[in-house]
Amino acid sequence: MHETFTIATSGPGLYEFTDEVARWVARAEGGEGVLTLFVRHTSCSLLIQENADPEVQTDLSVWLGKLVPPSDDPSMSYLTHTYEGPDDMPAHIKAAILPVSLSVPVLGGCMALGTWQGIYLFEHRRRPHRREVVAMLR
Repeated sequence: MHETFTIATSGPGLYEFTDEVARWVARAEGGEGVLTLFVRHTSCSLLIQENADPEVQTDLSVWLGKLVPPSDDPSMSYLTHTYEGPDDMPAHIKAAILPVSLSVPVLGGCMALGTWQGIYLFEHRRRPHRREVVAMLR
């Protein structure tokens, strides 16, 4: 069984889509297996992260921005892929170091996430996008 989720983004940050996935999983036949999520883009990532305190998402975004700043930052002057904007190549780097796929156990028709865990798309580009995440349940 598979599904494609479309997540609209409006700039860098984490976009939770746990509830949408949970509703789809609950409708799935069999109710047990492994859920695989895969983002079909090279400038965003997927994360399982705390969904109780929004400061966690803010701190992750700020930290990642300091780790990999835009290409117009002097520390990134070595980059050559810059014609798509100063956020493009850094977005590819962020997607290279963060996961682009996730596996989640499904038990009794529910994802076996922890109490404070949520599923997020981590957008690394500045402009709005419509991101696709493919889900497979087996």
